[in-house]
Amino acid sequence: MLSRDADSLYWLSRYVERAENTARVLDVAYRMASMPIAYNEAHTNEWESALVTAGAIDQFKTVYDEVTPERVIEFLAFSDVNPSSIQRCFDTARQNARSVRGSLTSEMWEAINSAWLDLRRFRAEKVQVENLPAFLNLVKETSLRYDGSALRTMLRNDAYWFSRLGVYIERADNTARVLDVKYHVLLPKDSEVGGGIDYYQWAAILRSVSALVSYQWVYHQNLRPWLVADLLILREEMPRSLAACYSALSRHLDDIGHRYGTSGPSQRLARAAHARLANQTIEDIFQHGLHEFLEEFIAENSNLGIAITNQYLA
Repeated sequence: MLSRDADSLYWLSRYVERAENTARVLDVAYRMASMPIAYNEAHTNEWESALVTAGAIDQFKTVYDEVTPERVIEFLAFSDVNPSSIQRCFDTARQNARSVRGSLTSEMWEAINSAWLDLRRFRAEKVQVENLPAFLNLVKETSLRYDGSALRTMLRNDAYWFSRLGVYIERADNTARVLDVKYHVLLPKDSEVGGGIDYYQWAAILRSVSALVSYQWVYHQNLRPWLVADLLILREEMPRSLAACYSALSRHLDDIGHRYGTSGPSQRLARAAHARLANQTIEDIFQHGLHEFLEEFIAENSNLGIAITNQYLA
C-alpha cells in the first residue's frame, strides 16, 4: 500500500473517532449542566471542563473572553478556528475518504458523506443547548455506523489495519483525557470525593463512554472512583479502556509487520505499553498518582502515533 493511502485511511479513522469523542465530551458537559440545582448552583465549570478535555481551552480563549454554553457548543461543534471541531473533523475525514474511495466499502463512504451533509444542515439551523442531544446523537451514531461498516465489510488487509490503528490511538487518548480531567477540573475544590456531586460526575463520565451498564456488570456495587478507573484503564473486556486499545494496537501493528516482513519502533512501543498495562494493578496506579500515570500515558500514546507516522506514513 502507498504511504499516502495508508496515511489517509489512518487519519480518516482518527478524525471520525475524534468527532465522536468531542460529541461525548459535550454530552458530559450537557449532563452535568442538567444536574439538580442543589448540586449545580455553586459550581458551573462543566462547560469549561469540556474545553479542557478536548484540549481546546487555550485556543478558545484567543477567540472568546468568557465561557458560555452557546460559545462552547459553537467552538467544539462548528468553529472553523478550531481544527478539531466536529465540523472540521468531518470535513477532513471526508477529504481523506475521497482520496481513498477505492479502499472503502460503499457503506463506509455513505456514512461519512451523509453525516457531512447533515452537519451542514445543523450548522445552518444553529444548534442551541436545548437541541444539543439530537445533534450529539447524530455524531455518535455516524461514528458507530462508520465503525460498524468497517468491521463488517472491509477485507482484513493493510487498508483495514491502518484504519484501525487510527481508531485506537485516538480512542486511548480520549479515555485518558476524560479520566484526567475528572480529577483535576470537574470536581470542585471544596467538594468531597465520594460525595453526591462526585457520584453524578462519575455516572456522567461512564455514560459518556457507554460504560455505566458495563460497570454494574463487572463490579455489582455503587460507583467507586478507583473501580471506574480500573474499568477504563486495565479491563481489556471494556472496549474503550486503555488496555483494550493497546491490545488492539499491538495486534494490528503485528499484522502489518507480518504483511511487510519487518517490525520496528511502533511494534516495540505498542507491545511495551500493553505489557505495562497488563502487569499493573489499580492500587499501583493510585499509589503512583492517577494524574501522573495518565500524563505519562498520553505522552507515550502520542509517541506511538509519531512512530507509526515515521515508520509507515511519512
